[in-house]
Amino acid sequence: MAKKLFVPDRYANKQKSKPPVSEVPKAISKGFESPEENKKNTEDPSKMEASAIDRLPNPVGYRLLVIPYYMKQKTAGGIIIPETIRERENHATVAAYVVKMGPDAYCDANKFPTGAWCEDKSWVLMGRYAGNRFKVDGLEVRLINDDNVIATILDPADISYV
Repeated sequence: MAKKLFVPDRYANKQKSKPPVSEVPKAISKGFESPEENKKNTEDPSKMEASAIDRLPNPVGYRLLVIPYYMKQKTAGGIIIPETIRERENHATVAAYVVKMGPDAYCDANKFPTGAWCEDKSWVLMGRYAGNRFKVDGLEVRLINDDNVIATILDPADISYV
């Protein structure tokens, strides 16, 4: 026989009034054409609509506008990762999606004799705390220098860092 649990009203009301935790930042969720729960990376900026990308600032000079890779809210085993841990991991992420490039990015033939190291709409690795961080409509974006790109990658979920 199950015992009935009595909880004081102040705690019961507090529990009911908690806002739901959003898995995807507001700006990204607005830009998705068809959000699906079962996709491998639902926070994938490459699936954003063009109108959402147009609202982001345009980089000038040799800068790149990138969106850092967002950590999942829940693990494959169903464990919910606390928000503080997710924020810390997102701040220190090394994977990012190149959204826009400034007009002078990779134009220096002496510095980049083989050409551009990356292109628009590609995933890259960058320095852990590289770039200037700011938020646009709740979405963290970064402006990084063109020489902060370390490598190009296919899927950021495959990358783990120490």
